[in-house]
Amino acid sequence: MNYKTIIEPFKIKVVEPIKITTVEERKAFLKKANYNTFLLNSEEVLIDFLTDSGTSAMSADQWAGIMQGDESYAGSSSYHKMHKTVFNLTGMEYIYPVHQGRAGERILYSLLGGKGKTFISNTHFDTTRANIEFSGAEAIDIVIPEGLNPMQYHPFKGNMDTEKLEN
Repeated sequence: MNYKTIIEPFKIKVVEPIKITTVEERKAFLKKANYNTFLLNSEEVLIDFLTDSGTSAMSADQWAGIMQGDESYAGSSSYHKMHKTVFNLTGMEYIYPVHQGRAGERILYSLLGGKGKTFISNTHFDTTRANIEFSGAEAIDIVIPEGLNPMQYHPFKGNMDTEKLEN
């Protein structure tokens, strides 16, 4: 026989059940939330496109790392291992670890931002924009026109509009 088998090259270790909702239920949930996805309850969301945090299964090595991690308040071996790895990758001696990107953004833009400053991107993520604007700086999005049209095909809609960038 000549056929192609497509399977994932891993075993899934954990399964989390989700509530299957109908199109009508999802429309009602959105209407109730005034079409603001931040106001939806997690059990009302079938597939979460709002975040990329915690949306994939963890490998056996990742779970083992959690179980073997040294969570001491000070001087933990886990911190020293992380510091050594980051130093080897970046050459940076001083490292300030944070639990999530948004926390890092808050620190970064409190230092780099401020009145009279402008940050340009194809499209700022919502927490990035919030941290920039909270600092008093301006966040400008200049994605190409095709990036604003979900019905139009384009091979990469994340390009910056270079004419707007020059202006």
